[in-house]
Amino acid sequence: MKLYNFFRSGTSHRLRIALNLKGLQTEYVPVDLRTEQHLKAEFKTLNPQGLVPALALPGAAGQPGPVLIQSPAIIEWLEERHPTPALLPADPEARAHVRALAAIVGCDIHPINNRRILEYLRKQLGCDEAAVNAWCATWISAGLEAYEALLAADKTRGRYSFGETPTVADVYLIPQVESARRFKVDLAPYPNIVAVDQACAELEAFRRAAPLQQPDAQ
Repeated sequence: MKLYNFFRSGTSHRLRIALNLKGLQTEYVPVDLRTEQHLKAEFKTLNPQGLVPALALPGAAGQPGPVLIQSPAIIEWLEERHPTPALLPADPEARAHVRALAAIVGCDIHPINNRRILEYLRKQLGCDEAAVNAWCATWISAGLEAYEALLAADKTRGRYSFGETPTVADVYLIPQVESARRFKVDLAPYPNIVAVDQACAELEAFRRAAPLQQPDAQ
């Protein structure tokens, strides 16, 4: 498998975590968003949307295989194709809870803070970096506040976002915490999130997925 990604991309980061937790090896193919490599024809033949990550699967008899796009879809594919270790709990209500935690990040925080949105704020709306950082902090804080409240309400939670092993919720949360720090969001109001982040940082799967551990990090 070939993983097309960018070291600082939150969606790439979450997929790297999931792959590591599943114990799967990939060939790392950097796509530099800073030079808009993702918008060039070569990459857009893989993903017409021009977004990372993309996971190219091996084909039969040396032929190219399918290319999976959109990190939520790829992570669901991983869970279906490589069910052990599971990233979702067995109980249906618990699965819904974990998916909801992940969606706070994946649906409500990240999409309005990703690079193409921030570039629009800068180039089309003329926002300076202070305004861009304030935009990011507003929506990151709103999402983390809700996530923190859900963690605090779960009295049987364990060390991670749900239970005693990492789930899809943690796969989504940790890159968002990384982004929060990059945009100088104060994490002091979110002690449960900070505790989960610390627990995940003890695991090799999370450490190896960190942005600064990637070959294209500069």
